[in-house]
Amino acid sequence: MKLRIHKEGKLALIRTGIVLVLVNLIFFILFPNTVFAFILATLSLLLYGMALNFYKRPERSYKGDLHGLVNAPTDGRVVAVEKVLEKEFFHDQRIQISVFMSFFNAHSNWIPVTGKITHLSHVDGNFHAAYLPKSSHENEHTNILIKTPDHGVILTKQIAGAVARRIITYVREDEEVHIGAPLGFIKLGSRIDIFLPPDCEVFVEPGDEVRSNVTFLARLTKRST
Repeated sequence: MKLRIHKEGKLALIRTGIVLVLVNLIFFILFPNTVFAFILATLSLLLYGMALNFYKRPERSYKGDLHGLVNAPTDGRVVAVEKVLEKEFFHDQRIQISVFMSFFNAHSNWIPVTGKITHLSHVDGNFHAAYLPKSSHENEHTNILIKTPDHGVILTKQIAGAVARRIITYVREDEEVHIGAPLGFIKLGSRIDIFLPPDCEVFVEPGDEVRSNVTFLARLTKRST
């Protein structure tokens, strides 16, 4: 299978490769045929392999609008499934599902539901470890409200982590979006939170590993018009 690299990672991988090659070249010249030089080369290959995995662009997509289903917006581990009071947009009870991305996960982000972007905002904040509950409201994040045709409105948050310092979002307000389409990218450890209506049917639980455009997190209840 062909490895596809996300556009956000191409320059970073070139720079990383150049640095690793130069460092190894210097040590092979200074310490030829030594165990240390061999270990350094091995570690460099492992590091570059991890970087490739981090910046890879999974080629997965859905056919059809799949109304009512909620897509996992990124690869990672579910760290929270709980009912919370969402105070900023809905002012009522919502089910929050949080997916944490480690350094070993691809960090591409994808649209969770088919609908229309009704709100988009970026909020500056702290950089707590992304797996901590307080990161959901205290960390730097981007809010994305998506209104579905028949299943209400959901809130998606792209959240920066302790190391991440750049959240990239591709969508715009008033844009019609399709489930599984590109949403953005978060560099280094981070998470995505999704806030769903409390009557939805949840398919995942904390500890589950999910894959974007493969795993469905929940099924939404159809709203009367």
